Amino acid sequence: MNAAITSSTAVVIEDDEIVRELLVDILDGAGLHTIAVDNGADGVRAAVEHNPLITTVDINMPGIDGLEATRRIRARSATHIIVVSALTDEADAVLALSAGADDFVAKPFRAREFRARIDSVLRRVRQPDAAAASTQRTDAADDTVLRHQDLVVDRATRVVRRDGAEVALTRTEFDILVALLQTGRRVRAKSELVMVVRGDRQDAAPITDVDLRTMETHIANLRRKLAEDSVAPRYIETVRGVGYRLTEDESA
Repeated sequence: MNAAITSSTAVVIEDDEIVRELLVDILDGAGLHTIAVDNGADGVRAAVEHNPLITTVDINMPGIDGLEATRRIRARSATHIIVVSALTDEADAVLALSAGADDFVAKPFRAREFRARIDSVLRRVRQPDAAAASTQRTDAADDTVLRHQDLVVDRATRVVRRDGAEVALTRTEFDILVALLQTGRRVRAKSELVMVVRGDRQDAAPITDVDLRTMETHIANLRRKLAEDSVAPRYIETVRGVGYRLTEDESA
């Protein structure tokens, strides 16, 4: 991936002029400098060149579609990717998240609700800085480094290692894993985890069925990257009808 993301920049990749202008207005209103393009190829170039904090991607575009653009951007940038699409089937959200997106928003969307999502991203990017600063003031007794089985998660550097090997996670996957590690065997409901990735604050945007299905996909992608056994999970258990929790720690 590229160097550190540029926390004051956003890229909008959207071929619909009206939607593109709306997204620019929202992002500019959040204090970001926004670069807007109308096709996937230019979008990939803009995201790689500017390495923005946030990138929004439409799926149906001429040339390189949004899914391929997302894959190419994710391979070279840690930018927070929000897929914004009129395709609202669960399979479309799954494909977008599997391609490397951090979030999926269905069109049409309300400007206020989309702004709430942007604000949650801005809150979250400040957390690593706060965690890094806290490591300079506290000792090893804090929870900067979290462990479970052979997983080691460093919140300050946002590095995850499984059996010594680094595991590449998206920002959202990392935050979900940290939330589960911090609460151990207590069950975290899907809706609770949605609020976690929004910054642990009550947002204007309500939690929808799409949000819950998106969370299921995030968990599935996280398990895949951790090489989980679906029959006998080593790290994350599903509590049917409720949510997720850590497995029993075999080293305890």
